[in-house]
Amino acid sequence: MAENKTQPTDADVDAFLAAVTPETRREDGFALEAIFREVTGYEPVLWGPSIQLKGER
Repeated sequence: MAENKTQPTDADVDAFLAAVTPETRREDGFALEAIFREVTGYEPVLWGPSIQLKGER
């Protein structure tokens, strides 16, 4: 079976969110991150350069 092109990375999710523009979008990203973390209990993981998912590697 073929391997997925997009793989989990060790990139810093907080740094990724801190670089988002404009400011309102960045604030929304941090707010959603807090909600998702609380609801799922999982730490975020960046897959590729810009896809953030919850769950284990």
